[in-house]
Amino acid sequence: MQTERPATLTRPRAWLSRFDTLRVKLFLAIAGANVVLVMTAYLIYSWSFDKGLVEYLNQADEARLQPLIARLAEGHRQNGSWDWITEDRQRWQELSREVLGTGRMPRRNAEPSPGNGTPAHTEPRHSTAPPALPALPPAGVSPSAPAAPPVPSVPPPLTIDPRLLLLDPQRNLLAGPEGRTEQAVLKPILVNAQLVGYLGYVPRLQIVASLERVFLAQQTRTFAAIALGMLAAVLLNAALIARWLAGRLRVLGEGTAAVAQGDYSVRLPARGHDELAQLADAFNHMATSLQAARQARQQWIADIAHELRTPLATLRAEIEALQDGIRQPNAANLDSLAQEVHRLTRLVDDLRLLSLSDLGALDYRLDTLDLGRFVGHHLSDAAHAPGTPLQVHTELAEGVQVRADGDRLDQVLSNLLQNTHRYSDAPAALRVQVQREGTQARLTWEDSGPGVPPEALPRLTERLYRVDESRASASGGSGLGLAIARAIVEGHGGRMQASASPLGGLRWDIWLPLHTEALNG
Repeated sequence: MQTERPATLTRPRAWLSRFDTLRVKLFLAIAGANVVLVMTAYLIYSWSFDKGLVEYLNQADEARLQPLIARLAEGHRQNGSWDWITEDRQRWQELSREVLGTGRMPRRNAEPSPGNGTPAHTEPRHSTAPPALPALPPAGVSPSAPAAPPVPSVPPPLTIDPRLLLLDPQRNLLAGPEGRTEQAVLKPILVNAQLVGYLGYVPRLQIVASLERVFLAQQTRTFAAIALGMLAAVLLNAALIARWLAGRLRVLGEGTAAVAQGDYSVRLPARGHDELAQLADAFNHMATSLQAARQARQQWIADIAHELRTPLATLRAEIEALQDGIRQPNAANLDSLAQEVHRLTRLVDDLRLLSLSDLGALDYRLDTLDLGRFVGHHLSDAAHAPGTPLQVHTELAEGVQVRADGDRLDQVLSNLLQNTHRYSDAPAALRVQVQREGTQARLTWEDSGPGVPPEALPRLTERLYRVDESRASASGGSGLGLAIARAIVEGHGGRMQASASPLGGLRWDIWLPLHTEALNG
């Protein structure tokens, strides 16, 4: 017993199928690539900015050490050793703060200056400026109330002192934190071009100061906002591009579906010069070709029906005349019937030949032929052929060899000769030339008038086409001879072209590729 699949199981698939479209895929592809690009740029910028800021601060710290190096060198020159530092560690801290801090620290009373060993004057300098007025007490405090104790002075915040080191020429630590000598960058201290010690500092590895962290966080937030704005613009741009591409492809799909249903009149708008516009142009060309092919097929079927109707009607009329006793079944009447049957058979054979040519199934048995001799042999009895008498003039070059099927090529010449006999007025003239032209053999066929209108020349090799105005004849053929000739010539890799003849009639130029041995010769 078969169980039906619950409808609820198919709903998620139907819901997901809405997103399985080219528009969604294009959006995801474009947006995904740009999101990855923006995020990568953001991460690289954050890492580069953090690293660059640390390097900048290290370079700034190194520049700030130069005045301290000068003070230490001056103190060593005056004292002759580092005892004034090693015997009083407080002096090392105050000296670094005095030089590197935001302000100078007050010296202790009776403390010698770092530059000399004498006590400094502690008396205040006399000033002519009037004493400052006492500050007003805060609101709510009585002026007679005892004053609050003074707030002790706080040294400015330092960011480099804990990383400073003082070393002797043998790189022994004199002042500073222990265990960090290997990490420090050492700057020589010179007195009279003599090395007396090193001032070292440990480079920053990361941002530790609060102010610097605030600056870094502010820059990071700014770039994050820029990155988010770029992401929003990228997503919007991806959506617009996906919608545009999907819309143009949807129009192409609708046009293809219409052509598949047999509507060859549909055309696509081809805007611009991009690949999609070229695809639309190719589609329109294909639709035009299919429409023309269908019209030609319909016209071809109608023309075939018309061509078959004439001999069949004649044959039927003659048979009915024999059946009714109007005509006697003698040799003349039977010969007339045989001619109509022969005409009908020839028409069917021509139609079959053209069908095989269209299918590429026409068999060619190629052999090496001397085109001049072959044409001359075919025209040897042209003057005695039935029809209008011909005055034949030939200029046939020898040694023009081609690879051709003799029977098929003979059929081409027969069709041309039959066309000349049928449509040329007496006295008719024919001029045939065979010559070598580059890598091709050229056959020129010219007959006398009447001529053909220029607008009709390109259509002479169309199937079942006749120029009734100037080349009609009571014994006109089926209109397939020249079409068959062109098909055979093209089957040999050549081409066939009609033009006006200087003799007043029609001129045919036929080009066939030369044989390889003829080219080498």
